[in-house]
Amino acid sequence: MKLMNRRDPYVREVIWFALCCRALTLVLQALFNFLIPDHTADAFSPPRLSEPSLCDWFLEWLLGGLSHWDAEHFLFIAEHGYLYEHNFAFFPVYPLSVRAVAEVTLWPLQGLLCLRSRLLLSAVLLNALLSVLAAVVLYELGCIVLRCRRMAFLSAILFCLTPANVFMTAAYSESMFAFLVFSAMLQMEKGQSWTSGLLFSLAAGVRSNGVINTGFLIYSQSKDLALQLQAGAGTIMKPSHVWRRLLRLAASVVLMSAGVLFPFALFQFYAYLRFCDPDTSPEHTVPRPLLQLAVDKGYRLAAMNGVKPAWCSQRLPVIYSYIQAVYWNVGFLRYFEPKQVPNFLLAVPVTVLGSWATWVYLTADPQHCLMLGLVRRKKEGRKGEGSDKPAEGFCCPSVFVYVVHAMALLAFGILCMHVQVLTRFLGSSTPVLYWFSAHLLQDYEPLLWEEGAAVHTATSLSEKPSIGSSLSLWFGKGISENPIVRLLLNWKISSPLTKCILGYFLSYWLLGLILHCNFLPWT
Repeated sequence: MKLMNRRDPYVREVIWFALCCRALTLVLQALFNFLIPDHTADAFSPPRLSEPSLCDWFLEWLLGGLSHWDAEHFLFIAEHGYLYEHNFAFFPVYPLSVRAVAEVTLWPLQGLLCLRSRLLLSAVLLNALLSVLAAVVLYELGCIVLRCRRMAFLSAILFCLTPANVFMTAAYSESMFAFLVFSAMLQMEKGQSWTSGLLFSLAAGVRSNGVINTGFLIYSQSKDLALQLQAGAGTIMKPSHVWRRLLRLAASVVLMSAGVLFPFALFQFYAYLRFCDPDTSPEHTVPRPLLQLAVDKGYRLAAMNGVKPAWCSQRLPVIYSYIQAVYWNVGFLRYFEPKQVPNFLLAVPVTVLGSWATWVYLTADPQHCLMLGLVRRKKEGRKGEGSDKPAEGFCCPSVFVYVVHAMALLAFGILCMHVQVLTRFLGSSTPVLYWFSAHLLQDYEPLLWEEGAAVHTATSLSEKPSIGSSLSLWFGKGISENPIVRLLLNWKISSPLTKCILGYFLSYWLLGLILHCNFLPWT
């Protein structure tokens, strides 16, 4: 079956629904930010160096809720660079991109808006674009991996309603990271290893957990080699040919891994030059208000008072792990304290979904998992050919590496991170949460079965299933064929599992806007 089509109406529906979600997010955050007074939080809040104009005040009123918490760090770095030591917890590709959009695309607005306002506007516009593109790429990835357009479409729609919604819109790097990672995975599935490696490398320059994606490249190369060896199992192969293939595998793995790790290493080297071996003392070039902020808050500047930070003397001077441990108390089991119970409760839904997805996949075909998905079995790939292994859907063979990746992220997040960030950590890093949620809805929601039969028939006949525009929902002319909208309109008669899944997605989607945009703690 031909999975992809440039005129695929599913793609149009995903784009339309994603745009609607972004627009609604912007409207609601402005409304909540206006109605609810901001909480006085002990968070990074640098002084403004220029007097705001009327346009600046208006933009702050309109989008100010999207510049809170870590967004202040990204906007500060985009405006002033890496001045303070703790700024190095935030990787450079996203703030550099925001600065580029502000200077190039929004250059005509420099007479109306100060640089900081243009940075905020560029961050919101950039994230809106990237989140829409990420949803489309997730749909295309699902079509190839799941081999089921309905489930891929449902997954992409769920991504538009991600529980990490506010971080996909605010001045955070989640949207860019999701787009790059999903795009890299898509290129990997298409056999474009070097393009995939380049995208994974860019993702590693956006967020630190991008380095773990090296595992995808290693697994992809190993699987290709394993399948080649199995294909030639019936013939006699010279040992020299085997060694040649092994050396070729090792060389490609080393080069690709080095490419993914390079942005992380380069960023650490830049920090070392700034703080451990600076050419000049930067205090003379830092604006006085920012110097005063460093004194008041105890922020460390490069070569402050001629004293090098402790991490410079380590055998492997890595500033990132030092900042996480010293500034935010991040480390193995450090978050396991009685006072953090509310945060663990906040992470329960995503933990349950991730663990459940892993269990369902492992138990669906234990033999395939024990073989690490590297052994091709006979009659594998189509239903009705004597194989008891699903040919499509969440439990299909090609999902294995994604489940392992999600399981690794989940375990690391629970054991070594501030556990409440698991929602946005997993929501922007792995498609498994959306695939598994779509799997549960499609398999256990009767309201979708009738629709699924109709779509399957249309797909089999024309490869272009008819999907009504969501405009019909707003104007009351019938029911949109968007499955999520259909379930919401039939909320009372939907199954309990559907209510739990959609209730989780929608409640976190809305609560995130209310709390985060008013400087209240969230995931």
